[in-house]
Amino acid sequence: MRTVFLQSSRLVSVVLFMLWGMSIFAQRQDILLNNDWNFRFSHQVQKGTEVRVDLPHTWNAQDALSGKMDYKRGIGNYEKNLFIRSEWKGKRLFIRFEGVNNIADVFVNRRHIGEHRGGYGAFIFEITGKVEYGKENSILVRVNNGEQLDIMPLVGDFNFYGGIYRDVHLLIIDETCISPLNYASPGVRLIQDSVSHKYAKVRAVVDLSNGGSGNREVELNVRLLDGQRVVKEGTKKVNLSGNAAMQQEFTFEIDQPHLWNGRQDPFLYQAEVILSRNGQMVDRVIQPLGLRFYRIDPDKGFFLNGKHLPLQGVCRHQDRSEVGNALRPQHHEEDAALMLEMGVNAVRLAHYPQATYFYDLMDKNGIIVWAEIPFVGPGGYNDKGFVDLPAFRANGKEQLKELIRQHYNHPSICVWGVFNELTELGDNPVEYIKELNVLAHQEDPTRPTTSASNQMGDLNFITDAIAWNRYDGWYGGTPADLGKWLDRMHKDHPEICIAISEYGAGASIYHQQDSLVKTVPTSWWHPENWQTYYHIENWKTISSRPYVWGSFVWNMFDFGAAHRTEGDRPGINDKGLVTFDRKVRKDAFYFYKANWNREEPMLYLTGKRNTVRTQRLQIITAFTNLSGAELFVNGKSYGKAIPDSYAILEWKNVELEPGENEIKVVSTNKKLPLSDSFHCRL
Repeated sequence: MRTVFLQSSRLVSVVLFMLWGMSIFAQRQDILLNNDWNFRFSHQVQKGTEVRVDLPHTWNAQDALSGKMDYKRGIGNYEKNLFIRSEWKGKRLFIRFEGVNNIADVFVNRRHIGEHRGGYGAFIFEITGKVEYGKENSILVRVNNGEQLDIMPLVGDFNFYGGIYRDVHLLIIDETCISPLNYASPGVRLIQDSVSHKYAKVRAVVDLSNGGSGNREVELNVRLLDGQRVVKEGTKKVNLSGNAAMQQEFTFEIDQPHLWNGRQDPFLYQAEVILSRNGQMVDRVIQPLGLRFYRIDPDKGFFLNGKHLPLQGVCRHQDRSEVGNALRPQHHEEDAALMLEMGVNAVRLAHYPQATYFYDLMDKNGIIVWAEIPFVGPGGYNDKGFVDLPAFRANGKEQLKELIRQHYNHPSICVWGVFNELTELGDNPVEYIKELNVLAHQEDPTRPTTSASNQMGDLNFITDAIAWNRYDGWYGGTPADLGKWLDRMHKDHPEICIAISEYGAGASIYHQQDSLVKTVPTSWWHPENWQTYYHIENWKTISSRPYVWGSFVWNMFDFGAAHRTEGDRPGINDKGLVTFDRKVRKDAFYFYKANWNREEPMLYLTGKRNTVRTQRLQIITAFTNLSGAELFVNGKSYGKAIPDSYAILEWKNVELEPGENEIKVVSTNKKLPLSDSFHCRL
């Protein structure tokens, strides 16, 4: 009896497995092609010179990050064998790249199938008719990160890492499908025509494609889901002509919608789009739907869902120590976690489109996103960010379309950025910026545009909102200058919406000093305490001006800039609040955490890395979001202190003893017995 039962169970298992396999096979398959690539530089023509690599990969992880100014900018070749199964005949095959910097020429079986120019957007090629079934097929990607006069960006205060630095996918889809060919977008666009607390109207626009020669009748079903619950649903019968593409549109109305409300409640519906033929599902795409409404007011700042929301933001580059820009999911997750810990509610993803996975993380965690194209000017360097060439102008527009179409559905994205630190000298970009601004509104009428400027001129009055990169107290002047400048700008131009897109100062955790002395930015001495002071004073200025619709610290993390020779080592921009390897949070990080993160009780002593001191009388400073703390030096109490409105505790004329000293603070809240301490030597 037991034998019969086991045999029956095995039979059922086999049948279930076969049905599962058939079901999966009938739908879209997404196969990651990250492993087992052979890499060589273009000059390495001898056989056997290639090395095995896994993606994501950059060839500049060592030379650029070691501060080699002339790091390799040229051509690298990636090649792998891909077995194309016989049963895939009759399906459509696509190869999708999430990011290759910055020119990618793709070959299948040594035949050129397409080129993509631009280092930060995804792109896709159909390879259905270009492969051999039941055989190994060669995939060759020729990558060039050399300087190109027709591709954004021309310049930048960051590294132009070469390589296939994001994932590569093989998509196997039915002949009739939700098309991935619209600028490598999901093929589904969720347009929020009207949203309020009481009502939402959403249009789902679906790209359909028929790769076969005959007409096909299909059924298209769109469902809006709250978990497993269907909120709204629509179905259409569609006739698709052979070798043709078309769009279908659905309109949904939702009463009493559950809004995506930033960090307070980042609620997401799901839009499930299903394509069926002859009663069988042949394709499915799921996209996030976060319903929200917002506005930017020139006097009162940013409003989300009708409520004022001061945007406490940071900027982020997509690189880190050891791996360059070849980030894995865990790297993105760590960055997001550090931002959440600090209390960040907005991020400027500078200066280019970043990984889709990071936008997903921002959606899920309720962080407002400024997304932008890599139209980057020279800043303070001797170079130029715009050349008035038809090819350059066309490339910028293509990159803008990629950005918007690929990331349209992310509710976290609230503004599209169209340039950073351009100048009007020589070829004047003003008219071109106007064209980009019009194009952005054509592609997406629901979101405002913005830009990041560092000078006056006509270019500041084009986008819906404007922001400035200000470094008062670092590159000249004092922190007090920021307030004067903001008030003057607001008075002279009350009609424009003003933000601070960058502000920051360099700091090395190895550079410590007793006195608060401003350094020279281009020097090898970047004391941590000046960065802390800089951020305290700048944040006081920004936070007291509600008309500033957002502010974005430059930068959340130290990042690679091979040309820089400053700080504690070459090749690094050290303005981050967290070190390049993400291992150390600088003092300024904790200042913002005390002010921005009210959910997590914290108490932090500044200057703890200053372990050798020269002055007997010290000022001891701590940051806390609690009601107060008591200071002890070598066990002696220096009294209790109450934090000011910026979460700062301060004890003056604290006397150190010759030799070793213990500095300790203890919270006065008995229910939250937090403490922090360090040792130093006089």
